[in-house]
Amino acid sequence: MQKKESTPMRENRRRYEERNKEKRKETNGHFATFIPRTDFEEINAFLKRHKLTKVTLIYEGYMSLKQKYEPYTTKDAGGQDENDFR
Repeated sequence: MQKKESTPMRENRRRYEERNKEKRKETNGHFATFIPRTDFEEINAFLKRHKLTKVTLIYEGYMSLKQKYEPYTTKDAGGQDENDFR
């Protein structure tokens, strides 16, 4: 794949990306997974219909599964529920 023609803005973005790439990798995660196309389309349609993001889907699904498999949570020393990670 060939890069688009360089413009001052594109060059700026490339430099920014190069400077911040490692920092972003340290602070963010990525789930690289494949699901059947029909499931993918169904999930996307559901999210669009209810104006939800994929990030919300991941957090809500995680919280639901965590409650199912770890029903008893404790408060940490700061008084914050361990499930309150947002």
